[in-house]
Amino acid sequence: MKAVLQRVTEACVRIDGVSVGKCGHGLMILLGVAEGDSEREAEMLAKKISSLRIFSDENGKMNRSCADVGGEILVVSQFTLLANYRCGNRPDYKASAAPDEARRLYEYFSDLLRQLGFKVENGVFGADMQVSLVNDGPVTIIMDTDILKLPRNGK
Repeated sequence: MKAVLQRVTEACVRIDGVSVGKCGHGLMILLGVAEGDSEREAEMLAKKISSLRIFSDENGKMNRSCADVGGEILVVSQFTLLANYRCGNRPDYKASAAPDEARRLYEYFSDLLRQLGFKVENGVFGADMQVSLVNDGPVTIIMDTDILKLPRNGK
């Protein structure tokens, strides 16, 4: 799984001008599910995101998690995070999970965040969406569960 986390003051996803999901202060997460991903990757990612200290404390240091600040989360599916752009100028998305499995794991991931106590809203899986946000900081972090599986020394 790959995720792009953006610390936001607000974010909204619309379809044909109609809001289908939004969040206030917290995180906007673009989530890509790869072929071969399972519940394990979703659990690993949700756990890491829930405790990631990227919100400022009273001294202005990034020392608080989204849970610590009572943040909300907007999760939007984005298979294009799995783009292979190495050959030619038209990316392929063969590394993405099949739609039914990707939807299942996307919903599972969102439910895990809810179980961790977050207010979570979503975009509409597979829809053509317009996403708007106000990036706070800006703080943007790219996460990949393949990296989370590596030992701490990176080998």
